[in-house]
Amino acid sequence: MEKAVRDLKIGYPVAIDSNDVIWQAFNNEYWPAHYFIDGRGRIRHHHFGEGDYERSEQVIQQLLKENGATSVSGVAMNVSGSGAEAPPDNQDVRSHETYIGYQRAENFASAQAIAQDASRTYLPRPRLSLNQWALSGTWKVEPESAVLRGSSGKIVFRFHARDLHLVLGPTKDGKSVRFRVTVDGTPPGDDHGSDTGANGAGTIEGHRLYQLIRQKGTVEDRTFEIEFLDPGVQAFAFTFG
Repeated sequence: MEKAVRDLKIGYPVAIDSNDVIWQAFNNEYWPAHYFIDGRGRIRHHHFGEGDYERSEQVIQQLLKENGATSVSGVAMNVSGSGAEAPPDNQDVRSHETYIGYQRAENFASAQAIAQDASRTYLPRPRLSLNQWALSGTWKVEPESAVLRGSSGKIVFRFHARDLHLVLGPTKDGKSVRFRVTVDGTPPGDDHGSDTGANGAGTIEGHRLYQLIRQKGTVEDRTFEIEFLDPGVQAFAFTFG
């Protein structure tokens, strides 16, 4: 967490909610979820999911003014981002955040059922429906992640979105992990993300969200596959944009 805050150059306090105390206090079911609280501690606005950034900024500026701020310009900021921080394309997203750990896993479609907290060898089914995903190889599925136990392994996802991201981490002792991705069985080419090359190759060196696919052309149902070439990778969740 400290490294991520430094990398993103965040200068304000960041709450760490490891035990989900804040999450549960809000009865929250979404990520990201934005709650806007005024100077008297009242929730004045909320927004679930990505997007609607201009409206969010308007609410922040209004609450600052109500609390006595005099330097609020009232002009919307022109915010841009690259890679995984670029604005999502919400017009054509039919795939949504998907967790890999068994605690919140949905649409799992390997031929074998998930073995909780135990190593098992998995095989994906021959054909996946939209938003189904599967493991291939020997994995230990934990509450919040899956850890590759074999020398190599794969995750397959049938998705529909411009961007595909995957939250990944290196081995538990910090060793990097090489990977290779394909879309419909071929390297992504111009559709590669900021963390992959046109040939689909990349390396996991830290815990973060990796942008693996950013399509330049027509968005259709496609089959994404990531093959890990070293053991020990930790896979947490897919997000799309």
